[in-house]
Amino acid sequence: MKNAIFLSIIIALCTSSGCTNAQFISPTKILIVYLSRTNNTKAIAEIIHKNVGGTLVAVELEKPYPENYGATVQQVVKENETGYLPSLKTKIDSIQNYDVVFVGFPTWGMKLPPPMKSFLHQYDLKGKTVIPFNTNAGYGEGSSFLTVKELCPNSKLLEGFTVKGGAERDGQYLVIKDEKAKEAEAEVKKWLRKIKVME
Repeated sequence: MKNAIFLSIIIALCTSSGCTNAQFISPTKILIVYLSRTNNTKAIAEIIHKNVGGTLVAVELEKPYPENYGATVQQVVKENETGYLPSLKTKIDSIQNYDVVFVGFPTWGMKLPPPMKSFLHQYDLKGKTVIPFNTNAGYGEGSSFLTVKELCPNSKLLEGFTVKGGAERDGQYLVIKDEKAKEAEAEVKKWLRKIKVME
């Protein structure tokens, strides 16, 4: 009887506070995978990790892109045209143990970067909640979020997050730092509450 009364009090408290709509996810079930060339996407990934926990994994290539920005742009254009998927050095054990996968990347040529396509082809995210996040040079996420959706047809996709980062073409590298990092964290927290993965 006491247990029943206690349970009804908890339910009443949850209903009044709105916590029935929140998705309480164990940090052990959260994977945060990101690709970052100038460390802006990494900065956002670390903010997400700080607020929801989970496992943080950087996507690295078997053969890294050239240091030269122009050479990388040309290579990426060619990869997009041919559908080439670069081999990943990054290996993720037991991906089946994760329920929620955050997928972070910069916008490259208004598209999803080829290494992230490699990741989404390589790992089966069926039945998982997939959450994209993006940094860009001011032109938005382009078609990248749509591509994530196309490559995860059997996943539950939540609303993505996008923010202006650096512009490597113009010599702007890591800009999400100091005051900008504080502003970005406030925006990330607002987004995480909106999609109900944190209180």
